[in-house]
Amino acid sequence: MGKTVAEKIFDSHLVDNPSEDIHVIRLDAVFCHEITTPGAINDLIAKGKDRVFDSTKIKAVIDHVTPAKDSKTAMQGKILRQWALRHNIYDFFDIGSNGVCHAIFPEKGFVRPGYTVIMGDSHTCTHGAFGAFAAGVGTTDLEVGILKGVCAFHYPETIKLNITGNMPEGVYSKDVILSIIGRLGVNGATNRVIEFAGPVVDKMSMEARMTCCNMAIEAGATCGICCPDMTTVEYLWEFIKGEYATKKEAFEEFNKFSPDPDAVYEDVIEHDISRLEPLVTFGYKPDQVKPVKEMEGIKVDQVYIGSCTNGRIEDLRVAAQVLKGEKISDCVRGILSPATPKVFSRAMEEGILKIFMDAGFCVTNPTCGACLGMSNGVLAEGEVCASTTNRNFNGRMGKGGMVHLMSPATAAATAIAGHITNSSFYRGN
Repeated sequence: MGKTVAEKIFDSHLVDNPSEDIHVIRLDAVFCHEITTPGAINDLIAKGKDRVFDSTKIKAVIDHVTPAKDSKTAMQGKILRQWALRHNIYDFFDIGSNGVCHAIFPEKGFVRPGYTVIMGDSHTCTHGAFGAFAAGVGTTDLEVGILKGVCAFHYPETIKLNITGNMPEGVYSKDVILSIIGRLGVNGATNRVIEFAGPVVDKMSMEARMTCCNMAIEAGATCGICCPDMTTVEYLWEFIKGEYATKKEAFEEFNKFSPDPDAVYEDVIEHDISRLEPLVTFGYKPDQVKPVKEMEGIKVDQVYIGSCTNGRIEDLRVAAQVLKGEKISDCVRGILSPATPKVFSRAMEEGILKIFMDAGFCVTNPTCGACLGMSNGVLAEGEVCASTTNRNFNGRMGKGGMVHLMSPATAAATAIAGHITNSSFYRGN
């Protein structure tokens, strides 16, 4: 019987099988940030186990509140900083070199096809875009991962999403994943892996695939996975060219993690996007989705472009195309947070930051702050934000605030209009 991508990864990393459905797997990487890791660090210290299994396989960043906004967040950063120094964790990204974790780690080449990755962050599933198994875990699992380099999971059941059709103009990967979440519901893939496949995914850039995998968790999935291909190889080539003679050789190596033709899936869903329109969320759940035209005219107070979902250079280019030569509404606060220093630098070199600033946006350093209502764009009670982030939970960006999720193009158009609107009127300026 054939195997899925996730099954192949699990089988190649199996360390122990303590019960029929529990598989302990070897980890290729443990990612850490300053919000969830300090608790694990302090607990390990209290247990007399202040050790790491392999300092080269641990990557750490201060990204959620950066720079620190108060004494508490400063202490969180201090704990992570001193821990990284104590254990010679070379790949630690502090203030000035730091970026949003799920953007900077792939950008540094830390994720490869067939890898197993954990982090104390639900959107760790982003890294499945590389053909890896990547999952968010709780504090106890994170501690074990740091200490022993293993983690226990149920053997993965996979839903295959075969995405077909041609991407309509003005529709982006964010719209695709919102349509999938709307179809599956927030519990539709609980305890499952979503394997994104089909001609639409084949044509997607790595950035677009990361957007889809990033929000797999919003449908309840443990991980979203894309099959590794030449697009994956091209993205990783600068990091792997010393290991392979040719890109073809790298592809052949990575291809062993592609699903078998006779792989067995929990479900196979055909998802045709030929008639898909730009989408936006309403309410307080990410599966509450409507076409933008049905939300037209809803006023917003803030527009936020950034995050681990849509803060990459591809996203900024799309938004800048809409904003060029325009001014945002006087009633809107526009905030841009490029996801990493590299994205920030490229956006500056390409004149993208100038377009945003000329339009009236505030450009901030790379940070997760606004996305979870901690800094750099928190909402006041009763305010509405059009956002390229991944969650619209009640109070997500500030107590009493409302968040509408959308693509960077729709967010940019909304900033100009002062209310939710389609980007078609502005594109091509």
